[in-house]
Amino acid sequence: MARSTITLPQDLLTELMSLVQARSKTEAVITAIKDEIRLRKLERIKAMAGKLEFTVDADELRHGDRRLG
Repeated sequence: MARSTITLPQDLLTELMSLVQARSKTEAVITAIKDEIRLRKLERIKAMAGKLEFTVDADELRHGDRRLG
């Protein structure tokens, strides 16, 4: 784990700790970072909507696993 020293506005940190129900400043910041990463990944996935082409229909996906023989 990397150790960092950062300066944060106290009011933002207090609000963050309250919102994420964190017991420590570190826990609050880690939660906020993880949430931001998750949201950015979700945005990228949503941006791909309609850009992928599937060549298999839903029924084949459900029942047609060719690996099973």
